[in-house]
Amino acid sequence: MKRSRLNLFKATSMSISVLGIILIIATLVLFAYIGISSLTSSITTDVGSGSAYDQLAVLKSDYNTLNDQFTSVQQSVDTSNNKNAKTAFINAKLELVKANSDINDVESALSAGKSKDEVTQRINAAQSQLNTARSSLASVKGML
Repeated sequence: MKRSRLNLFKATSMSISVLGIILIIATLVLFAYIGISSLTSSITTDVGSGSAYDQLAVLKSDYNTLNDQFTSVQQSVDTSNNKNAKTAFINAKLELVKANSDINDVESALSAGKSKDEVTQRINAAQSQLNTARSSLASVKGML
């Protein structure tokens, strides 16, 4: 009887050890899967946002060009005595400030890792605001 209990104890402890090793291996595989999955997701997100960073660079370049145009027109507006042109220039300058704010919103969304749809929406808003500022500047030039 003693021998059968000893054999039963050996079999039980051996099966518990094997089960423990299997659970450890399963846990390691699960953690590896989660790590690879998150890494793949991160790489996909970075590649997808690459074009958004390119669009942001274009927006900043357009803004700088438009800001230079505003600076050159401001001298003409200041020397003229046309109050309507001065008022229109102030309103156009306000549109330019709004465009800069929208561009900063795009940059903020990209750095915060917002969704692609939200970044695209903010890019479109910034482009629209730049076009509004551009047309406002054109109307001021037309008054001079």
